[in-house]
Amino acid sequence: GTGFPLIELSMRLGKSSNVFGIEPWSEAVDKVRKKIDYYQLKNVKIIEGFAESIPLDNNSVDLIVSNNGINNVNNIDKTFYECSRVIKKGGQFIFTFNTDRTMIEFYSEFGKILKKMKLWQEIDLMHAHIIKKRPPVKEVLRKLEKNKFKIYNFTKDQFNYKYVNGTAMLNHYFIRLAFMDSWKALLPSDKVELVFNVIEERLNKKSKVNGGINLSIPFVLINSFKD
Repeated sequence: GTGFPLIELSMRLGKSSNVFGIEPWSEAVDKVRKKIDYYQLKNVKIIEGFAESIPLDNNSVDLIVSNNGINNVNNIDKTFYECSRVIKKGGQFIFTFNTDRTMIEFYSEFGKILKKMKLWQEIDLMHAHIIKKRPPVKEVLRKLEKNKFKIYNFTKDQFNYKYVNGTAMLNHYFIRLAFMDSWKALLPSDKVELVFNVIEERLNKKSKVNGGINLSIPFVLINSFKD
């Protein structure tokens, strides 16, 4: 979320800095504003808006930080363009980005079920969904360079979500909040319940063999500077 990183960053940079946060979710904006008031921070402003249209002047910021935000924008090209527009020459843009192998354990099962049901168009939609949300790292680097960012370095790492079984995974609040609607949208409405019943059953069987469900989240940390 935007709240804690924004508050922590403002405290680390001190009162001589001005810190802006951009968040499209109005409920999150309200929570962050309450935190800003609680900590009595005068150098922080939270903006309700989108990264594709940043309401800041050209060449007006020194540093842009994003933790997994780029995966969730609607248009990466417009977002990188806006970041390039508002940041000063020599300014730093550093962000984490989940790769296209994210949750491969789930998507592999999802794809097998769609194939078994001969839902060929839905398989194509699933792959298009993955690429839109998590394009290959080389493509992300190319888009950055196109928008005048020079890549200083990037680091690969991974963390994991672990669940006792498929039922626990599919009912987890974060899965329902961030993923479930987009997964269901890939399917014909009359197939949603059937497909997810089969997914749940298959994941539960796998969990008995493997001692649980593991969802891997590989990501990269990309450190770049405006050229």
